[in-house]
Amino acid sequence: MSRIGKLPVNLPRNVTVSISDTNVVSVKGPLGELTQAIDKDLKVEVVDNTIVISRPSESKNHKSLHGLSRALITNMVFGVSQGYKKELELVGVGYRAEAKGQHLEMSLGYSHDIIIELPGEVKVETKTERRSNPIITLTCIDKQLIGHVAAKIRSLRPPEPYKGKGIKFVGEQLRRKAGKSASV
Repeated sequence: MSRIGKLPVNLPRNVTVSISDTNVVSVKGPLGELTQAIDKDLKVEVVDNTIVISRPSESKNHKSLHGLSRALITNMVFGVSQGYKKELELVGVGYRAEAKGQHLEMSLGYSHDIIIELPGEVKVETKTERRSNPIITLTCIDKQLIGHVAAKIRSLRPPEPYKGKGIKFVGEQLRRKAGKSASV
């Protein structure tokens, strides 16, 4: 049996779950509401303030959907109760970022500034202090969406391996390469 799928999902006291006939799970909490369609073969039920997911057979497809569905529901419960946060750091001379509502304006060493329009669910903050790198902070209740947006921003100028310039996640360890060595 799936190690992840068989674990029950504990519900915090301020989170409610509703399951429709078509296996659409809606999770509502203090930060918002998320919905996810679960495969019709799987059985999702709420038992004693926990969500239990069971599968009808031991087929490979059912096994993979079992763990996936449990992980998606866990992410929704955590998102509506606590939320997700991603921090990106801009490393490079002259790199800057500025949040203007749902628009993020960045100067990344190109001949032009880059302006990204963020989805309404994602909230963005920028922090720029003297003698430190600018930091972009993204917050959202949807783990998939915030991960996608953070990856999109990082892809605009991925960190290069020699000096480490680019956009990186805070705390990310980069593999650095040695530069040229002088010939004797």
